[in-house]
Amino acid sequence: MPKLTQVKETKRGRYALFFDGEFAFSLDEDTFAMAGLHTGDELEEWQIHDLQTKSDTRKAVDKAMDLLALRDHAAGELYQKLCRSFDPHSAAAAVAKMQELNLLDDAGFARRRAAELLRKRKSRRAILDDLHAKGIDRGAAAEAVEALFAQSEEDEEENPELANARALVERHYAAKLAQGKWQQVAAALARRGFSHSVIRQALADAETEETEA
Repeated sequence: MPKLTQVKETKRGRYALFFDGEFAFSLDEDTFAMAGLHTGDELEEWQIHDLQTKSDTRKAVDKAMDLLALRDHAAGELYQKLCRSFDPHSAAAAVAKMQELNLLDDAGFARRRAAELLRKRKSRRAILDDLHAKGIDRGAAAEAVEALFAQSEEDEEENPELANARALVERHYAAKLAQGKWQQVAAALARRGFSHSVIRQALADAETEETEA
């Protein structure tokens, strides 16, 4: 069995473990203390693997806390980011720990993100695609977007997607319309995810304003 030949405290407060004279991995202080390790201990391979798994999970938890300190994340998005540095098991365990601590709220994240994107002149489809890319399942994403648009109706506000399309036409595509490039503008709005009905209405409104000017 591999023998723990040296334990060395690192500058970061971790404990580097050496088995049979070779460095294996390091443990955080809590995991090291709970393991009750001493120089000269002989460990089974499965025990060493278990220690390394616990260490990786702790690192993933610390990384998750750092990411959430910067901004909110959806559970799926956080998992995807953690998988860039950790194995799927450690990443999933870290996400589960964040959920246990009530630091993740996918529904709330979806609502806030959808509202933010709407303010940035995004279309309904673009918002849905963004939420899905952030790890929100399509059902929850659709629910958040529908609630956002329903609130606008309750407040008797203009269709926010149409308002966004109109604003984009006015601010970004007015010059092209003045040159008669209506199809190019329509195509540009379609690439942004606006529906055909919204595009037709936005361009019709722009044409009316041009006629009245």
